Amino acid sequence: MTSAAPPPSRLPRGLDVGNALFTDHYELTMVEAALRSGAASRRCVFEVFARRLPSWRRYGVVAGTGRLVDELASFRFGDAELKTLEHILDAPTLRWLAGYRFTGDVWGYGEGETYFPGSPVLVVEGTFAEAVVLETLVLSILNHDSAVAAAASRMTTAAGERPCLEMGTRRTHEEAAVAAARAAYVAGFVATSNLAAGARYGIPTIGTAAHAFTLVHDDERAAFTAQVEALGPGTTLLVDTYDVTEGVRTAVEVAGTGLGAVRLDSGDLLEQAHAVRAQLDELGATDTRIVVTSDLDEYAIAALAAAPVDSYGVGTSLVTGSGAPTAGMVYKLVAREDAAGDLVGVAKRSIDKLSVGGRKQALRRRDAGGTAVEEVVAIGPAGARSFPPTPTAGDGSDRRLLRQLVARGETVGAETLDEARARHVMSIAELPAAARQLSRGEPVIPTRYEPAA
Repeated sequence: MTSAAPPPSRLPRGLDVGNALFTDHYELTMVEAALRSGAASRRCVFEVFARRLPSWRRYGVVAGTGRLVDELASFRFGDAELKTLEHILDAPTLRWLAGYRFTGDVWGYGEGETYFPGSPVLVVEGTFAEAVVLETLVLSILNHDSAVAAAASRMTTAAGERPCLEMGTRRTHEEAAVAAARAAYVAGFVATSNLAAGARYGIPTIGTAAHAFTLVHDDERAAFTAQVEALGPGTTLLVDTYDVTEGVRTAVEVAGTGLGAVRLDSGDLLEQAHAVRAQLDELGATDTRIVVTSDLDEYAIAALAAAPVDSYGVGTSLVTGSGAPTAGMVYKLVAREDAAGDLVGVAKRSIDKLSVGGRKQALRRRDAGGTAVEEVVAIGPAGARSFPPTPTAGDGSDRRLLRQLVARGETVGAETLDEARARHVMSIAELPAAARQLSRGEPVIPTRYEPAA
């Protein structure tokens, strides 16, 4: 006779808890059981990878590693967290958690880097217990931020030299909005409407007025006059509350031909952009820019390539990953210490959920012209206690992808968002031209596994 499953636990409410409880219940019950079996102290290697790219996309973009490293530094089980867990875990486990500090090592693809199926985008080495409790935190950050960054990359690629502005705060959770603004900035967006993202990460912020501002005034002229008096003629006036043609005429009359920009937020943007550009030029406002918004995604941006548009404001589609709200990454144990103290590869064999055992190194192999031709994932030999040496293609064209982020629990790989943005530009530039296609297709370069040299 099978025993009934234990009832779900009800945690105490109202406690102010930190990021250590941004996790799944079973991460901590695994720790308890591993402490009892003795496996908790085994040296292990966990790896984050995606088995496939979402929605048949050509490449993925790594984002969130900077946020993850920051969160890792404050990942602690304090009094509030332990109080929450005391009726779930036994006393030895609670004592272990009370002293928890991650003391292991973390390697990862540089933020802004492109990745492909099987790419080991993050590698975590530590004891089983100290590494396994990080799984949920790692995946929640990387899956969200990488999904947004991939969508942002497709949009900035479609936009070409025209800037993209992030405006998605009202379309997602308040904290997700801040993370999304950051991820979009990594992948090429130039500014955000989110003030918290500006304050936390130094991202430039933008914004002027919504339709409500026009509607609260007696007429459009009064609204435009108030805005120009407050913000100057270089502001952006929203001209589609009533009639676009009248709105543009009134905007130029109020602000003069030095008006900064007009914004279009509805209707046939392609047709309107051409008409508004012609009207602005006719009125002498030849330097006034046209900003378009209204539920844009990468396909709508690409369709506006021939329109006289100067910038794009993107919201809902961006913060929801443009149809792929998660990157589909997983966190798997790929090596563990054996009785002799050596690392041995372990792998999951489940149907459709295979993993490849062994500690990895990753390289971007490029041809003589600098174009990427494949992702090479080198698997270290059993017993290796350090990363395998970098294999080379013989012509010096391999580019090593994993960089150390944390060493013995201390952050060593911190970098600025500008460095991540520059990496993204470089990584996209080295991909084959097919990467810039928006149509569904296979990854633009294959992933190949090989033994480490």
